[in-house]
Amino acid sequence: MTQLPVKEVSGLALKLEKLKEKVRQLAQRGLEGADNTRKAYQTDLKQFESWCLEYEQIACPVSPETLVTYLAFLQDKYKWASIQRKISAIRKLHELRNEEYPSKDVKVKSVLEGLKREKSIRQNQAPAFTIDEFKKTAGSLENDILHELRDKMVLILGFTGAFRRSELVSINIEDLRFQEDHLIIGMKNSKTNQYGEIEEKVFFKSEDPAICPITTLQAWLNHLPASGPLFVRFRKGERHGEIKLTEERLSDKSVDNIVKHYFGKEYSAHSLRASFVTIAKLNGADDMEVMQQTKHKTSLMIQRYTRINNITEFNAVKKIKI
Repeated sequence: MTQLPVKEVSGLALKLEKLKEKVRQLAQRGLEGADNTRKAYQTDLKQFESWCLEYEQIACPVSPETLVTYLAFLQDKYKWASIQRKISAIRKLHELRNEEYPSKDVKVKSVLEGLKREKSIRQNQAPAFTIDEFKKTAGSLENDILHELRDKMVLILGFTGAFRRSELVSINIEDLRFQEDHLIIGMKNSKTNQYGEIEEKVFFKSEDPAICPITTLQAWLNHLPASGPLFVRFRKGERHGEIKLTEERLSDKSVDNIVKHYFGKEYSAHSLRASFVTIAKLNGADDMEVMQQTKHKTSLMIQRYTRINNITEFNAVKKIKI
């Protein structure tokens, strides 16, 4: 058998080593998941590792006893959804390091079941408003008052686009495409779009200019540059009561505060999305039509988002006509 020269052998070995490194990087990227998920996990793991350091425990590989003790620590501080995410972060850490995670341990299973029962799996859901409440609230905001115009745009676009608050504040002016009778907004990143594909949402003109997404958006764009964030922050001017636009992107927490300010403290930014789904379903939209705007992947999620709680108004008993 003809042997390759030493130089060629070393060159092939180097190429193979580089390919193996790429495999390792791709495998880790696949395990890490979406950017937002990775950031949340990093925060959760910092907390877990700090706790382990304080209590002189080993974070990875974690023992069943250490894990259940940490779960007990989390019990009074977080909701079940947050605890679930923190558990997922610890499990992900073990996957990345190729260490065994004690998911099958009887005590771990029992403590998790106890936490579920203690916390109750069903979380408090953001309530939905009615279409009349939305029209009255959003329609009362003035286009001539700059901060009201910005807030009005947040409410109208957030509702008609069924946006998550992180998606809403990430919109750039360059993402807008005005057509003859409608508007299309392209999104590159969302919770359910982990691979950066362009997702589009469509908006149509309303017969009522006071709540029309396109009319309101055009009024808002008159105060903005040609590119950059669509929603920006204000700062106080030199004179009393004066406010000025900045070029700083609005935070997703600010969207939550805007919704609470106009609709009430029991509402949240998530109410915009939940209200869209609920109102659309009550007006006869099927799941596929709703999913075109929400970008949900399954009808099950549409059911979870629909807030129909009035047992006397929404009940099949009415339909049996007895």
